[in-house]
Amino acid sequence: MWDSIWYGASVATMRGDGLGLVPGGAVAVEGGRIAWVGPTDALPGRPELLARAVHDCAGALVTPGLIDAHTHLVFGGDRIGEFRAALAGATRQELAASGGGILATVRATREADEETLLTTARARLRCLMAEGVTTVEIKSGYGLDRDTELRMLRVARRLGESEPVDVVTSFLGAHALAPEYAGRPHAFIDFLAERVLPEAVEAGLVDMCDGGIEGLAIPHEAMLRLYARARALGLPVRGHTDQYRDVDGAMTLALIGARSADHLEYANTAGIAAMARAGTVAMLLPGSTLFLRETKRPPVDAFRSEGVAMALATNCNPGSSPTRSPLLVLALGCTMFRMTPEEALRGFTVNAARVLGRERRTGAISEGYDADLVVWNVADPAALCYWLGGNPCRQVVKAGKVVRG
Repeated sequence: MWDSIWYGASVATMRGDGLGLVPGGAVAVEGGRIAWVGPTDALPGRPELLARAVHDCAGALVTPGLIDAHTHLVFGGDRIGEFRAALAGATRQELAASGGGILATVRATREADEETLLTTARARLRCLMAEGVTTVEIKSGYGLDRDTELRMLRVARRLGESEPVDVVTSFLGAHALAPEYAGRPHAFIDFLAERVLPEAVEAGLVDMCDGGIEGLAIPHEAMLRLYARARALGLPVRGHTDQYRDVDGAMTLALIGARSADHLEYANTAGIAAMARAGTVAMLLPGSTLFLRETKRPPVDAFRSEGVAMALATNCNPGSSPTRSPLLVLALGCTMFRMTPEEALRGFTVNAARVLGRERRTGAISEGYDADLVVWNVADPAALCYWLGGNPCRQVVKAGKVVRG
């Protein structure tokens, strides 16, 4: 007698290189984990005699819970004023010179107390969860100081404690150069590496270290020192890179064994080959491409031919990707980046799990994995990438418990 069974479904297990579809499939759950997967006809009896709770999916699609592995959910304020200015023709450089950009959000986040940050981030998180997200990564990075960075990470931890979702935290203290350290990037990295990051680790607030290899205010060699410190503290690393120009960031991150290189619009062929050798995942973020009206697309064909795993995420943030819709990102991954529906769906499940180091427990429907499932009111998996608008999510299951629907 299992705890629960979902049967009569098209089950996208993510086994193998595709979706691993099991038509007319069933998934049995026991103790919060997947106990059995296969055709309904192969069950050792009638479903209603095998489990305490039985769910007839009537042909619906069942996928693993979605994993949004790149977000900036915790921040103060918004940047709607900059949005208006950009529509009127202002450039990123002009907005930054007038006090906008990341530092505008830094000021608003520093001014916000912990409860305010928690309330606003929870609302954003619930939008993601409503579209099937069961695991989410949340970064710091809008403090650039000790107190605010730690406050943001505490908020992220509290979200994971209060909501039916797993939260993985990333320290992004070097998101930009703090205004207090203008012209002194090496001193800023010293401050983060020797004081803020160790304190965050000691407090149990951080799971990964993120950064930027972008050739902007913080030199590569300084960022590499922060990464080295993170690895010495036992943290895996990842990074934003090659978004606005080729800075050889894909190669740099691959050489240090980064879990992912994120954005990658200008990644070069040598860097892509290095990513393939290192197993570094290409984290693609089409929400930014859309919102910033960028014309350069990441080299998806090259990733595909080199065998680089591709992931997708919302990149929810106030400045370049104010999207709270994983389903929109699935559609953009296909329409703008020319990913196949299979690649897009793997990008929000099994490959996203790789980015977070959770590929042996989530992102697929397999015996022993966490019972994180989504039941969708569609039959064809491509429908999740096809429709623009609407939410076909019927039911969300977290660790075997129905938390939505």
